Amino acid sequence: MTDTRTTPPHVDVLIVGAGLSGIGAACQLAQQHPSKSVAILESRAALGGTWDLFKYPGIRSDSDMFTFGFRWRPWPSDTALADGDLILDYLKSVAEEYDVERLVHYGHRVRGASWDSATALWTVEIQTEDGPTSVTTSLLWGCSGYYDYELGHAPEFPGAADFAGPVIHPQHWPEDLDYIGKKVVVIGSGATAITLVPAMAGTAEHVTMLQRSPSYVLSRPGRDPLARALSRLPHRLRYPAVRWANILQSVGTYQLSKHRPELVTRLVRSQTARQLPDHVDVDVDVHFKPTYNPWDQRVCFVPDGDLFRALRKGTASVVTDTIETFTERGIRLTSGEELDADVIITATGLRILPFGGLDLVVDGTPVELSDTMSYKSLMLSGVPNFIYTIGYTNASWTLKADLVSDYVCRMLAHLEQTGRRSFVAQRDPTVEERPFMDFASGYVLRALDGLPRQGDRAPWQLTQNYLTDLRTIRRDALDDGVLSFA
Repeated sequence: MTDTRTTPPHVDVLIVGAGLSGIGAACQLAQQHPSKSVAILESRAALGGTWDLFKYPGIRSDSDMFTFGFRWRPWPSDTALADGDLILDYLKSVAEEYDVERLVHYGHRVRGASWDSATALWTVEIQTEDGPTSVTTSLLWGCSGYYDYELGHAPEFPGAADFAGPVIHPQHWPEDLDYIGKKVVVIGSGATAITLVPAMAGTAEHVTMLQRSPSYVLSRPGRDPLARALSRLPHRLRYPAVRWANILQSVGTYQLSKHRPELVTRLVRSQTARQLPDHVDVDVDVHFKPTYNPWDQRVCFVPDGDLFRALRKGTASVVTDTIETFTERGIRLTSGEELDADVIITATGLRILPFGGLDLVVDGTPVELSDTMSYKSLMLSGVPNFIYTIGYTNASWTLKADLVSDYVCRMLAHLEQTGRRSFVAQRDPTVEERPFMDFASGYVLRALDGLPRQGDRAPWQLTQNYLTDLRTIRRDALDDGVLSFA
């Protein structure tokens, strides 16, 4: 899409990214601060973020839609794990209902932002098809997520150039890829791989999931049982009931995993074993027994056990091994086994790109993210009037995005009431540093050195707990002795 809208010279709030977080942010501002001028900058040609970018077969949410949908705009059906197209339709409907699509400036890639304390303004440098331009704003809000939209994580495999067929990364799925009746190998064991395998298994001759190490995989109903049971209730009553049931289940399961990991491991293994009975040639303890505890990495959910169903039917299989080399006809494993393939899918993960690669400068000094500490996981120490939205790793992204929107709206009201123009989190030198995310997934570990730090106590500590954040972000006093106002 070519953007014909004129880029405004100044706005009160500038949102970077027109995905789930950015659209939700704009909707909340429109409702709670209609007098504020707002613009959304989107580097791509369409809104939707992840749900417009990814086109691979079977793409879906791996969080329940009753918490993945906005709190203030209920998810309209009882579908628990929705396909990407349904999520994109939902997001477009929300943008239309709240009349915020008109605020989006497409093809606007943010390159850098400089804060000037004298004017209490950010100057944001932007690259467009027509050349560079800039915008000033009182509040800069990063809603671009945390991964690189241009490149996925693509390790170099020995002999990859020798393979005769296509090698595809799911982030760059070609629309004309023909895998009908072909042998497909999907490298990976995360959410993308376990989505691709059953989605392709019904069309391909055979799909093999090749994993270096197993992940925790749990089946959950494709349609929420409680939502179905309460179907006769008015939607305004049913939605919050189902939403809170899912929130409490999510928080409870995570806390149990952290405090009693051996119990949760046994429960997950028991469910997996029921999905893969003895007559199925899949060893649960080889292919579905990770070396880490539940929720040290994200747990993968499959609707109605579709991955296990494909394994039972024999249209898909799983191999746990390491790659020695690609060959002309497929992949040779370290064990000596060879996997024939016509198509190889490298579902090897994401590359983290904090704040969309935005370079921040404060009063002439470049900001090194690794020198900052995260305040309530929505602000950086020493960086005024800058908010960012990053969702939970153990629950729905939108739960956190909604809380950040609430915080921004509260902050804007506070600034108006007190006559102040700027705010900044002042780092406490007695707070000890911790890694930004206490999470062992590869995409996080590869990027930790370049990320902000978290602290060993509130408000610098990342809790990954919605119930705690509900109090600290939505309700605690803004003027808490940590923030400085000017």
